[in-house]
Amino acid sequence: MTTINNMSFQFAGAAGTGCDSQGSGWARSMTRAGLWTFANFDFESRIRGGHIYYQIRVGEEPIETHGEGAHVLLAFDEQAVRERIDDILPGGAVIFDENYKLDDSLFEGRDLLVIRAPLVKFATDIGGNKLMANTAAVGVLVGITNFSAEYIESSLREAFTGRYPGERGEKLAASNIEVLTAAVEYGAQFQDRFDFQIQSRPGGENRILINGNVAIGMGAIGGGCRFISGYPMTPATTVLEFLAAHQDEYGIVVKQTEDEIAALLTAIGAAHAGARAMTSTSGGGFCLMTEALGLAGTTETGVVIVNAQRAGPSTGMPTRTEQGDLDFVLYASHGEFPRLVLTPGSVEECFRAGHRAFNLAEKFQTPVIIMTDLFQAFALKTIDRADLDFGNITIDRGKLVSDEQLDAIGPDEIYARHKLSDDGISPRALPGHPRGVYMTTGDEHTERGFITESQTVRVQQMDKRMQKLETARPDMLPPELYGDQDADITLVGWGSTRGPVREAVDLLIADGQSAGAIHFPEVWPLPAGTEEALSAARYLIGVEQNFSGQFAGIVRRATGINFQHRILKYDSKQITAGDIVAAVKEEVRVGV
Repeated sequence: MTTINNMSFQFAGAAGTGCDSQGSGWARSMTRAGLWTFANFDFESRIRGGHIYYQIRVGEEPIETHGEGAHVLLAFDEQAVRERIDDILPGGAVIFDENYKLDDSLFEGRDLLVIRAPLVKFATDIGGNKLMANTAAVGVLVGITNFSAEYIESSLREAFTGRYPGERGEKLAASNIEVLTAAVEYGAQFQDRFDFQIQSRPGGENRILINGNVAIGMGAIGGGCRFISGYPMTPATTVLEFLAAHQDEYGIVVKQTEDEIAALLTAIGAAHAGARAMTSTSGGGFCLMTEALGLAGTTETGVVIVNAQRAGPSTGMPTRTEQGDLDFVLYASHGEFPRLVLTPGSVEECFRAGHRAFNLAEKFQTPVIIMTDLFQAFALKTIDRADLDFGNITIDRGKLVSDEQLDAIGPDEIYARHKLSDDGISPRALPGHPRGVYMTTGDEHTERGFITESQTVRVQQMDKRMQKLETARPDMLPPELYGDQDADITLVGWGSTRGPVREAVDLLIADGQSAGAIHFPEVWPLPAGTEEALSAARYLIGVEQNFSGQFAGIVRRATGINFQHRILKYDSKQITAGDIVAAVKEEVRVGV
């Protein structure tokens, strides 16, 4: 047997069989045991039924993305074995209940350990409930890998006492731990036939396991968010839920509105009143927000919008991932007005975007859109607690006029909310001060906010608003370089492609290919240094999860720089490092 802390696991079955709860519990236990973890959940858009699986990857070094294949498959129904058996890596194992009617021919010719375990028997005889069979499956996994059961026991106690406070929760936890203990002992008999063991390492107490939506919510709290509105829509809902769970603790007003139109309008109203305000949705909800987005643009209201993308168009594939909304977000709503677009590519970047978006929104008095996707919204990643550096968050409210400044306005002066300025940003006074009373409107308006049809004023106000893009450009985070700086090929991505791209670069370099990467954590306006970074590359390959290579098109329109090749994935599944490497080797290497 070999101690190998770099392993992958799959928990698979039908919805409702415990894949999510047991998979996330295993991932948390790995993190607490001092291992770095990355976990993603693949599920269908139905209330119950349908094949789902939880993919968990653990290692002794930080992990940036999901992997392919699994060393161990825990199958919670017969279909899971048939669906996922090809994912089991050589020397791996599959664990399922002894009563499954699976012919031995399914496993012939495969290098794997097949464990037909009495999972339901353990659950009913010891726990008194067949639903505990998934706990028994985890116990067998603990046994064959010689992992310490204390981490699983702790996770079970937290899960049941958290859901059912009091005696009921304690009893359920105790029963599940009894089932777990028996299954661990059963699984231990297979240790000499399974080549891999897992050992805990120090440092787990200093780490947390979170996903992108929670990271955005935590960043928003650190950035002073005081209002969030939204209408539940997968995969953005948990941003709203997270802030709702902490609203009393941090003084946040939470509004679940009747639809996405109302969600953005109420957020605009809150931002207009001076609160740091946001809303969260997916592409379909963003469609409904477009008119209100234009209102925020013309009234120069700094509001934050999270668009967690999913496969479209229309209802599309509600529980599948894609990056198909970038062009839409850049040009949503009629007419022209500035907006800033952030595209974080990791949990850490989601946290940063969560607080940074409010500074940008208020400083430049314009909507700021954080773009994630379903994969990033739900995928769990282990990070150091120190990476969530609340202590270094700064609050920049831009040209916010103080009460003292308003008091100093003379009797012959009038505050002009939309005053012309060289940088495109006007002084902003919050409602309530008698010297700061003003009007604003969705119609074109004068400096004081009155409706106008003057051609001269129209040009002045348009020029002023659009100037914000150039003013904001130096504030946008520059592209992130990775790998060889003088590479033969350079992969270019944004958002959730960051992890797969970085791992693909590592794999290509290990294979003797000169490779590097450029990741854009913020895409609009294109940050300062974009042209220099891209022009320095010999051969650019855009990596995107959409049909048309939207970011590559934006770069070409804005800079004239053309990507020589594009790797595009739009089958609703998250791109992997393996996908990228295969595409590079098949399509690009000959042309370099």
